[in-house]
Amino acid sequence: MALRALIPVLALAGLTACEAAPPKGPFAPVYEGIETRLLDGDLVQFAVKMRGARDSADVEDYAECAAAQYALIRGYGFARHLRTNVYEEGGLWHGDAVYTISAALPAGLVKLDAEVVALACAENGIPMV
Repeated sequence: MALRALIPVLALAGLTACEAAPPKGPFAPVYEGIETRLLDGDLVQFAVKMRGARDSADVEDYAECAAAQYALIRGYGFARHLRTNVYEEGGLWHGDAVYTISAALPAGLVKLDAEVVALACAENGIPMV
């Protein structure tokens, strides 16, 4: 009978052990630059570098911001993501992204409205081209 009384207590103890770990500290990225390279007509490559990224998504966001601003500078309103490769070496994160830019909404699954993305980047303090 005493064992049955302990089961709810043991179950509750197990649940408290599953709590998420606290964050490692405030997100304080250091953006180390963007290089753009026109590959062919509307095909553009962006190489970005940053420190303090939480994961590859932060690097991908930085490249997306670069693509959005580049499209706007060139007089285009849209970009379509083709690929992004990310790796980290010695605390420095590298992103290599390729986008097409266009005046009209492009076909494809991953496309962005350059003006909307650029505004979000500015609000989040992510530098652009």
